[in-house]
Formats: sequence, C-alpha cells, structure tokens
Amino acid sequence: MSTAVLTSRLDLSSVADNSLKAATRFWFAVTVVGQFVFAFAVASFYGLTAARGDLHKWGKSITHGYVPGDTMGNTAVIMHLASAVVLMLSGTIQFVPAVRSHFPAFHRWNGRLYMLTTLTLSTAGLYMHWVRGSVGTFSQHVLGSLNAPLMWLCAACALRYAMARDFRTHRRWALRLFMVASASWFFRIAFFLWIAIFRGPFGFDPSTLAGPFPTFMMVGQYLIPLAILEIYFMAQDRGTSLQRIGAAAMILVSTLVMVAGLFTVTMAIWVPDVKAGFDSRKSIAETLAAAINAGGIDQAVAQYHALKSTSPTNYNFDEDELNSLGYQLIHQNKLAEAIRVFRLNVESYPQSSNAWDSLAEGYMDAGDKAEAIANYKQAIQLKPDNHNSIAMLKKLTSQ
Repeated sequence: MSTAVLTSRLDLSSVADNSLKAATRFWFAVTVVGQFVFAFAVASFYGLTAARGDLHKWGKSITHGYVPGDTMGNTAVIMHLASAVVLMLSGTIQFVPAVRSHFPAFHRWNGRLYMLTTLTLSTAGLYMHWVRGSVGTFSQHVLGSLNAPLMWLCAACALRYAMARDFRTHRRWALRLFMVASASWFFRIAFFLWIAIFRGPFGFDPSTLAGPFPTFMMVGQYLIPLAILEIYFMAQDRGTSLQRIGAAAMILVSTLVMVAGLFTVTMAIWVPDVKAGFDSRKSIAETLAAAINAGGIDQAVAQYHALKSTSPTNYNFDEDELNSLGYQLIHQNKLAEAIRVFRLNVESYPQSSNAWDSLAEGYMDAGDKAEAIANYKQAIQLKPDNHNSIAMLKKLTSQ
C-alpha cells in the first residue's frame, strides 16, 4: 500500500471520527437545553399554580389533571409531574463527562436517583393511562405502555453492569434508559413540529387523537431514538469511515429536526406555561368553581360579572381561565354548567375562535348536534384556518 493511499485513509478515518464526535456533542447540547427548558416549564406551571391553589389549570395539558376528591389519581399526577422534572434535570447531568470523572460519588448517587425516578414515572404513567383514563385510543395506550417495561429493563441492565464494574456496557444501557425515559419529551417535539408543518391536526382526530400519526408516535417516541442510538454504537464500534460519516450525518439531521421541534413546542406551549405559572393574579376559574359547588351556576355567573366590575385587576379574567373551567366541568360530567361557562367566555371574548370552538364541544358532548354545528361554523368564520373546528364540523355533518 502506498504512503499516499494510507495517508488518505487515515485522513478519512480522522474526519469520520471527528464528525461523529461533533454530531453527538451537538445532539447532547441541544438535548440538555431542551430538557432543561421542559423541566423549567413543568416546574413553573404546575408548581406555582399548585402553590396558589389554581389546580384546575392542570387539566389544560393533562386529561383529568386534577379531580377534586380523587386522592389516588391526583397523587399519581403529582408523582408523574415531579418525576418528570427530576428526570429531565438529573438525566442530563448524569451524562456530562466532567461530572462523571471529577465527582464519581455524585455520579453514582445521581444515577440511583435517576433509576428510582424512572420507576416512579413509569408506574404513575401506567396508572394515569389505565386507571384514571387519558385521551387516546386503546391501541395507543397499549403501544405507549410498552415504554414502561423497556425502562425497567434498561434500568436493571444499567444497574447490573455498574455493579459488575463493566462501565462500558453500563454506560450503553444507561444511554438506552435515557432515550426511553425521554420518550414523552421526544413525543412533544415530534407532535408539535408535525402540527406546524401541516398547519393543523393532519392524520388524526384532534378531539380523540385517533389516527395513524399519534398511533405511530406511541412507539416512535422511544423506538426511533433507540434505533438512532444503536446505529451510533455500531458505527462507533465497527463502522467504516464512510459508515461513521453517514451516522454523523444522520445524527446531525435528527438534531436539526429536534431544534425545529423544540422551537415550535417552546413557543406554543412552554413559554405560555411559564407565563401562566408566574401570573400571581387570583384565579377567577377557581373562584367560580367554588361558587358552583356552593350555590350553583347562576350564582357563579353573577359573581363573575360582579368581580369583573369591581376587581378587574385582582383576578385573572383571561380567556383560558373560563375555558379550562369549562373542560374541568365536562370531566366532572357537569355538561349544563360547562356550557354556561363556555357561553360566558364567548360573551366576554366574542372574537375568539377558540372560545366558540369550546362552546361547540360542550354542546357536542351534551348531544346537541345542531348547536355544536352552529358554534363550530362561528369559530371557522372568525378563524378560517381553525383546523380543529373544521375537522369536527366535517365529522358532525357526515354523520
């Protein structure tokens, strides 16, 4: 073999190694930032709203987020949310090389915390899926639930090889655990990017999530990251220079997709959640919920108008307050009260397409098809690209 050929191969091998290292470092940096943003948003929204007693807002993103009197179910939700925050924070710290090398004792204890948290998170998630109930189809629940035993398997293997002091194999199982434990985070990135690309709910029913895309993502949220990780392992172990470059390109592209998805979900969900968490005004929804329980819906409506007239700055009269209260009432099967609340929101925000959309959903759940159709049409008139209203109107008129 000539010196020129050997030099060329060595140069290509060096380029391949550097490319793979650079791509993985880029992926890790984006993941660290993204998971910290997610953890901050969850802690801000759910933690601060709970501290103020605004527990009704939990239903904004979680089916049956908070149900008065359901101690077991509410405990499962709290465990799930707290575990998610701990998981995001401890998981990213665990894979920082400097922490592993300079603070080995912390690395060991943080790893134990991470494994314990994955057990808590997965158990609470299974309870929320199968006992308390959540949006989605039966097949989606089955496919999504498979993530739990995968987490248990990866955690058990990571622990086994750590105890055997086979740290190379331990790190690989720990990385697999990180991928499957981050499935919910990956799902949010893909879901909101999908909606942004297609400018609405394409490939699924927005009210039930039934459809091919969410069903695929129930397994894709953990199988796709795992597949990319295994390709990385193979390229690192025995890949040719071109295969390592190909793996680096694949990781780079997937990371750029992650960046786009993270930006989308951050602006659509996490930034508003942080703002809502730090909003210190009294919740008009919590006030009205207490009034409904004490004296009925008529008393609550009268109190709303009185407080809006006398204390407009002390209470949060934002549109999503009544909207979230209405959905809380639907979950409690108080459909007549929910419709009155949605109607009150429409009166307060007559130009809001979303308010009319929610009112239409209230009528639909109550079995009043004519009113549901009329209000979905109003929502579309105010916002012609209201994809949820378009989809639901099409569903109702085709029945």
